[in-house]
Amino acid sequence: MESSEKIKIMREMNQWTQEEVAEKLGMSTTGYAKIERGQTNVSVEKLKQIAQVFNLNVAQLLDDDERFVMCSIGDNNSNYNNYFGTNEKLSLENEKLKQLLSAKESEIEALKKVIVLLENAKQSEK
Repeated sequence: MESSEKIKIMREMNQWTQEEVAEKLGMSTTGYAKIERGQTNVSVEKLKQIAQVFNLNVAQLLDDDERFVMCSIGDNNSNYNNYFGTNEKLSLENEKLKQLLSAKESEIEALKKVIVLLENAKQSEK
C-alpha cells in the first residue's frame, strides 16, 4: 500500500477533512491533496510531521507491499484497528482456513456418528 493511500485512510479514520489536515500541517489544501493522490514526493521532514499529526511512527506510513496494521486512538478514546494486506496472500490464507474448518466439521460429524453407535450398543446391552 502506498504512503499516500495510508495517509488518506488515516485522515478518513479520524473523520477529518483535507482542509483540517492541511491546516494541522501548515500547508495548503491543494498541496495536501496532492500528497494523498501521490502526485508529489514527500520529504522526510513532511512525512515526520504527517506521522505526528496521526500519532503514528514514520515507518508505518512508508510503502509496504506485504501488510499494514494501524491503530489509532480517537479524541473520545475510541480505538480503530485496521489491517491491510495483499489480496493474494489473504485469499490463500482464507482458503486454507476454510479447508481447515471443513475438515473439523467432517471430524465432528464422524464423532457424532460414533457417539450414536456407542449409545445404540449400550442400549442393546441392557
